[in-house]
Amino acid sequence: MRKLFVIGIGAGDPDQVTVQAIKALRRVDVFFVIGKGAEKQELVDVRAAILAEYAEQPHRVVEIADPPRDRSVPGTGADAAYQGVVADWHERRAEILEQAFAGTEGVGGILVWGDPSLYDSTLRMVERVLDRGRLTFDYEVIPGITSAQSLAAAHRMVLHEIGEPVHITTGRRIREDGVAAGQSTLVMLDGDCSFTQVPGDDLYIWWGAYLGMPDEVIVEGPLRVVEQRIVRRRAALRERKGWIMDIYLLRRGADRG
Repeated sequence: MRKLFVIGIGAGDPDQVTVQAIKALRRVDVFFVIGKGAEKQELVDVRAAILAEYAEQPHRVVEIADPPRDRSVPGTGADAAYQGVVADWHERRAEILEQAFAGTEGVGGILVWGDPSLYDSTLRMVERVLDRGRLTFDYEVIPGITSAQSLAAAHRMVLHEIGEPVHITTGRRIREDGVAAGQSTLVMLDGDCSFTQVPGDDLYIWWGAYLGMPDEVIVEGPLRVVEQRIVRRRAALRERKGWIMDIYLLRRGADRG
């Protein structure tokens, strides 16, 4: 039976690649890299640098073009229309991966930013390929350093207060749900600076972009004091690079954390 590794590679720093991940990288014959267009070529380049450093064996790299997703449909995971759009996107991604994997031989590998378990669709895509029944293979998941861990390390802080929970959510949901007292809220996938729409003068934010990469940027402070600084900085970075990956933590009643 063929083998596929789904390998978490951290937030961008090659030094964040774990020993377990390196061992898996060295067992792969063909790597599948999902590209996201010329604007995000830098993300492909980071993966290439990781392979150049750790994958010592002969191997191939097959770049897969990520199919476009309809982002005009608003909503959350509870909305049927939004779920339909995402399900269609996952299905088309699965078709492309199936075709690529079927056309190669040997052990396959997919490199995943951060960790495959946190706001990433790779495992769903792999399961869809298996459910289609045209390919039979075993797959193994290798965990990676998440952007949440990288954010905490960059700010030298703990993600939660003593004995309190951490709520992990998205930009869409933070606009609806806000930040509860006695709970730190970690926000991912926010392309709209939704923190500006969260009410309250007692909020503190820890924000970071391009975490683990050479041009990492972090900002922290009382939300109402630094929010426009983050908005301007984020816009300038996105304009300069053509893309941005960022994450932030919100907490009520914090002076520093």
